[in-house]
Amino acid sequence: MPVEIKGTVYYKITESSQLSGVSKSTIHRWIREGIITGGKLRNRNGWRLFTEEDIAEIKAEAGIVWTESDSE
Repeated sequence: MPVEIKGTVYYKITESSQLSGVSKSTIHRWIREGIITGGKLRNRNGWRLFTEEDIAEIKAEAGIVWTESDSE
């Protein structure tokens, strides 16, 4: 369930994963590798929190198609 803090709605990783269609492990990896910038805020339990803008960033990254020439 999303939480509102100071007028901003935040989603946990599971909710962000469901809304974006990207697995939790992929989101964690993208954060670790610096591919996405969201998820830096954490609640008191240590869970990452994502804004709607963060989720849009995840969706945008998921829409990128990599080719062999990109990896060279």
